[in-house]
Amino acid sequence: MNRQDFLRKSSLLFMASQIYVPSTSETNWAGNLTYAAKKIVYPSNVEELRNEILTSKQAKALGSKHSFNTIANTTETLISTSKMNQVISIDSQKMWVWVEAGIKYGILGLLLDKAGYALHNLASLPHISVGGACATATHGSGDGNGNLSSAVCGVEIMKADGTLQRWEFGQPDFNGVVVNLGALGIVTKMALAIQPKFEVSQFVFENLSMNQLKDHFDEIYQEGYSVSMFTHWENKTINQLWIKKRTDAKNIHPVKSYFGATAATNHLHPIKINSPVNCTDQMGIAGPWYERLPHFKMGFTPSNSEELQAEYFVPRKYAYQAIMAVEAIHSVFSPYLFVTEIRSIAADELWLSPAYQQDSIAIHFTWKPDTPNVMAVLPKIEAALEPFEVKPHWGKLFTMSPQKLHSRYSKFKDFQALAKRLDPNGHWANEFLRRNLWG
Repeated sequence: MNRQDFLRKSSLLFMASQIYVPSTSETNWAGNLTYAAKKIVYPSNVEELRNEILTSKQAKALGSKHSFNTIANTTETLISTSKMNQVISIDSQKMWVWVEAGIKYGILGLLLDKAGYALHNLASLPHISVGGACATATHGSGDGNGNLSSAVCGVEIMKADGTLQRWEFGQPDFNGVVVNLGALGIVTKMALAIQPKFEVSQFVFENLSMNQLKDHFDEIYQEGYSVSMFTHWENKTINQLWIKKRTDAKNIHPVKSYFGATAATNHLHPIKINSPVNCTDQMGIAGPWYERLPHFKMGFTPSNSEELQAEYFVPRKYAYQAIMAVEAIHSVFSPYLFVTEIRSIAADELWLSPAYQQDSIAIHFTWKPDTPNVMAVLPKIEAALEPFEVKPHWGKLFTMSPQKLHSRYSKFKDFQALAKRLDPNGHWANEFLRRNLWG
């Protein structure tokens, strides 16, 4: 082999080593799932992405690995979008920002704020990727705030044949493409709606009686721009009430008590025995939107990484009844629970969003890492919530049957037809989709 051939082949080997690494023990964020993929690849541009798609037998997109079920698992090729993570452009006329799908919300928030802009809301963790969060309808809280995918104005997807297709708001099938479950292709770019930047102050109250929820639920959730309740299901008490208020709100002034709950005197973690050092600032301290809307700081390891999560959505009109139905069986699951969070999400028009055409309440369970017992109690929680048209979070643990899942979404058959049209050969199919999409 001459020197030029040696250098050329050495360069190709070096490039390949930068694009993928074999996967034998890669796990998701919580550590409850070891990916079954033969390899994980890390393209940094659309050309590398196209090559990986065209040379893979089957593939799945991998975001920030914050899913707790097998939605992003495959036995073939995992395509991580973590290196496709740039802000592409800001359109100040349309008030859109185009980003690559692998960018994390915490990074995007900082860059947007420096440019004078903000997103409408953020999830509790800023560490998650835009593409993955929107594909699963992940959300924050707030009566007037849709989930994160409701901010999407444009989507570009690379299909199994390596071609790119773009949809923008108002075009046919746009509402089906956004919450896509990874069933349509690899999302390369997204446009998100932006607004002028704003500041938020966060207030925490302790020990709110659940009895107050019967007559004052709406009033409590209307108190802030984003409101969350945390409970351990002890003595019918909401342990902590987190109220995030825009500093330009009329009712920004702090109070010492709220419906019998008392203002916290120190920063708190939702799991009170944990240190609040990794939580966003409370005590009414004003800060930029991207540092207050999440519960956890970007610079710290969030929450308990060794945990499991499940979450269930019910229409807002059933909020109190659904909470009480869960409370009635709390002794069944409390031994395995870290904490429950209850949030509100505004209605949207996205076909597979749990908030499709209805304001919703999400009841979120952060579990101890005890998979057998957690999986055993989930059917009991689902049964308790069955009278309230319950839907699970797509990226978290659930046991609901495919038939029941399909019946909860009026546009489910439309999405199946869209997926069949865009991926006729099932390149993106995996165990999760074969069960929950195709039944």
